[in-house]
This record gives sequence, structure tokens and C-alpha cells, in this order.
Amino acid sequence: MSVNTYLSDLASSLVLSSTEKSSISTSVTTIKTRIDSYFVDVTEKKLFGSYVRETILPRKADSNSDVDLMIVFSNPNGYQPQSFLNRLKNFAEHYYSRSEIYQSSPTIVLELNHIKFELVPAYVSYGMYYIPKDSANWQYTNPDGFHSDLQECNKNNGYKIKPVIRLMKHWNIEKNYRDMASFALEQKIAEELKYSYISCTSYTDYLKKAFTAIKYSTNYSRVDTAIGHIDKALELEADSMPYTALEEIKKAFPGV
Repeated sequence: MSVNTYLSDLASSLVLSSTEKSSISTSVTTIKTRIDSYFVDVTEKKLFGSYVRETILPRKADSNSDVDLMIVFSNPNGYQPQSFLNRLKNFAEHYYSRSEIYQSSPTIVLELNHIKFELVPAYVSYGMYYIPKDSANWQYTNPDGFHSDLQECNKNNGYKIKPVIRLMKHWNIEKNYRDMASFALEQKIAEELKYSYISCTSYTDYLKKAFTAIKYSTNYSRVDTAIGHIDKALELEADSMPYTALEEIKKAFPGV
């Protein structure tokens, strides 16, 4: 097996299984139905984040993996985020009393057996979405904007960007000790690689570009170490030492 085949296979193993997708879909439907029964002032329920972007890692690779669900309230009186966070916590405790529920500002976390859900209150003003910046302040967000940018970037790069992001998230957990926030990692990579299809073809090409993109946003020495493992693995492979090359690439991207 070549180094790039190993990386391709690893990226595929970092996709949610059909069973996980089915369980999440069932839970989302149930939560949405219960929200409609519990609240009278909810105007929209919207999935967003890495689950929608298809860059979420399965629980076998990331124990903190979660699904973001935005609950849009009408907010004519201009209440602050904590008012809605309290209501969402009461909702979760009403229907999921046996589950772990807690506020991880500015969201309510609902931990089910197969996945975590982050319930995010929001409201819309003049067509723009606002979510909590903290318990007392709102901030503007465009939940669909980055998703569209990533879709375009992925298409322009032979559909390798999403697999590369999953590989980089795996590295960030296993070798970078979660030093970089997942969303920031995705943004940096998408910005850097938007037009890189001109010079990149293989997963190793794209990963080296991705590491360059995040180098000064995280622990740069760990980034240099990872790039070194990639270069060494390719060198070993070129010298007809495929098994040693695989052991080398696994130092940066271990199996799951």
C-alpha cells in the first residue's frame, strides 16, 4: 500500500458510518418535534456546523464530536442569550432527564449515547442570524456562508479538501492535543487551498499545504514535525521501502 493510498483509506474511515448517520438523523427529528411541542415562539430549527459540512469526525476518532442545532426564537423584547439558554436547558431536562445536560457557554450540551448535541439559541433580525457571543451578548453569524465556500473549494480541488480536513482534525486530536479549534482549522485550510488545485494532486501535496496554512495559528514545531514525517515517508517510498514509509506516515496520522 502506498502512502497516499493509506491516507485516502484513513480519510474514508473518518467518515460517519451509515449507522451513526441514521442514529443522528433519528435524534434530530425527535428533538425538532419535541421543540415544536415545548415552545410556542420557535420560528426555525437549523442544523449547521461540521455535521452539515461533512467534516465531522466519528466518535471512534473524536470523543467530543457533536452536532450543532440552532433554535431560532422570535425575540421581540430583545432578551439576552442567557434567557434562552435557560429555557433550552429546561427543555432538555424535561425530555432527556437521564442524559447529561449542561451549559457550555454559549450553548446547551445534550449528551446522548451516540453523539453530543449543542443546542444554540438564535434570533433573526432583518434577515440576519444572531447567536450568543456569551451569556449576555449576541453576535452576527452566517451559518450557510462558510458551508458554501467549503463546497466550492472542495469541488475545485477534486473533492480532496473535506477528506484532508478530516485528516487534519485527526492529527489535531492525536498529535496536536486539540491545540487548534476545529472551525478555525477548517477556515484556514479552505482559505489556503481554495486555488491550490493548480499545484496539488496527491493527499500528501494537500496535507503539506494544509499544514502551511495553520502553521502560525497553532504549535508550529508540531506542524514542522508532521511535515517532516510526510517528506520522510515519501523519501522512503521512493527508495523502495514501502513498509517503512507506512510506519513513518503513521507517526503523523495514526490509524483509528
